[in-house]
This record gives sequence, structure tokens and C-alpha cells, in this order.
Amino acid sequence: MTSQLNSLAEARRAAAAPLFADLAGDIGVSFEFFPPKTEKMEAQLWDTFQTLEPLGPSFVSVTYGAGGSTRERTHATVARIAATSTVPPAAHLTCVEASRAEIDAVAEAYWEAGVRHIVALRGDVPSGGPYRPHPAGYANAIELVAGLKAIAPFDISVAAYPEVHPDATCAEADLDNLKRKLDAGATRAITQFFFAPESFLRFRDAAAAAGIDAPIIPGILPVSNVSQTRRMADMCGTAIPAWMVSLFDGLDDHPAARQLVAATIAAEMCRRLYAGGVRDFHFYTLNRAELSYAICHLLGLRSKVAPATEKAA
Repeated sequence: MTSQLNSLAEARRAAAAPLFADLAGDIGVSFEFFPPKTEKMEAQLWDTFQTLEPLGPSFVSVTYGAGGSTRERTHATVARIAATSTVPPAAHLTCVEASRAEIDAVAEAYWEAGVRHIVALRGDVPSGGPYRPHPAGYANAIELVAGLKAIAPFDISVAAYPEVHPDATCAEADLDNLKRKLDAGATRAITQFFFAPESFLRFRDAAAAAGIDAPIIPGILPVSNVSQTRRMADMCGTAIPAWMVSLFDGLDDHPAARQLVAATIAAEMCRRLYAGGVRDFHFYTLNRAELSYAICHLLGLRSKVAPATEKAA
């Protein structure tokens, strides 16, 4: 009888505990930005960066437009982070519509600017059509990783797909491709976004069974615009659960409520990943700080460094 009462008391205490009470704040985070197109967007980006910087991210990455369409803006953004912050920047680099010589020149310029981390990707064709390698370029991300390693000892991240890359023939082939990228010299993999924790955990276990022992970091996309997310998901083969869509129904004219719902959904997913042993998270910020900052706070992460200040000239 006593043991039953103790068990009941323990159950009541667990039920009464806050949802995120079991999180110790022992997570690592990184954030992704895209290069700004206008002065207003640039101001927003730097405000976002300076808001998230005190969380002590292990790195921040800056995307590279389809076909290298944002090459100069990506380089300028990454170079500024390298020059004005202690947070290591990671520059995205793709194979699309560029020769090896052109890509190598970009990589060499990054190294000279003090950038040591590259996110090496095959990339997407600007027109949205099927991928075709440049006749004088790197055929795929495997070749790109090897080429970057031949230039300098870059720290290299590559992409992984918990729900299988749209161009892969099967899940096994997709895992084999990931393993070959890591064997070519990549340090870690960052996944495409997903909305079911089980998708990532199954993928992580399958990768381990396939002999992959490099870190695989889940990519987290906090959702507040369902239409925009659906377009992105269609491009990368990510499933959006019907229950998640229904939670945003009727909130088109209530942006603050959308933010609250989005933070709750993403934080709960991260909590379940944490329970599954995940300790590192990569957030796709879309150049906005509020959601990512709120989710990190719920996960127990607190400010670690002072806000960004420009280095003395």
C-alpha cells in the first residue's frame, strides 16, 4: 500500500511539473540566415543576429541562392560576421551553374576572409527543373566536399534528409549518399526541416546502423506562415501533418497568436527530440529572431555572451 501511495504521489508531482521542467539548458544551437536584398532587410538581419548572438551559437550559417544568385551578398554577410563577432560564420556553397574554378575561387576568398566553415550543398536549379551538373563543375556535393578539402582544411557541414531527398531512388541510396559525403571529408550533417520527431529519430538510428557516426543535427523550422512553409516543404519532400495545419486555422488575422502557436509546436518537438537524446539544434530563422529565441528559452538556454559590438578598426 505504501509503495502505491508513493507512486501516486510521484505521478502527481510529475503531472504538476511544468512541461519543460526536465530540460537542463545543456543544448547547443546554431542559426541559419539568408543574405539581405535591401537596406531594410539588412537592418533586420543584423538586429536578428544581435538578438540571437548572446545565446552563444556554435555557428551561424548564411544561405546561397539558387545558381549562386546571392554569391556577393552571401560573401559580404559572412565576411561581416567574421570581422565583427566571435561567433563562427558558415558560408553555404553549391555546385549549381558554376565551374570548379569559379567555386574554388569563392572558397579561397572565404578562407582569406577568415571563414573556416562551409555548408557544402549540391544546390537547386533556379528554374526548378531537374539538376544537371555544370560541364566543368563539381557533379555533386560529394565532389564539392573533396574539392574544398583539397583547397584548405575547412570544417564542412552537409545536408541530410530524414524523409529522403526528392531525387533519391530510395532511403538506402540516400543514406549511402550521405555516408559518401561524410567519408569525403565532411564533419557533420544538418537535416532538412521536418515536423515529426519520430522522422528524425528513425533516420538517426538508420544512419548509425549504416555505419555513420558523424553528428547529425536536426534542422528546426518554426512555422508561422503555413502557405510559405507548404511551398518550401513541397520543394524538399517534407510532410506537413494535417493536425499542424489545423492549429493555424483561423489565425490569418492574428499574427501574435500565430507566433505563440508556432513557438509551442516547435518547442514541443524539440522537447521530444531532447528526450530522445538530441542535444544540438539548427534553427532556420528566416531572418527573424523572436520564434527561435523563444524556443531556445523554453529549452532552458540563457544568454552566454554580451551583444555584438563592432571590433575596433
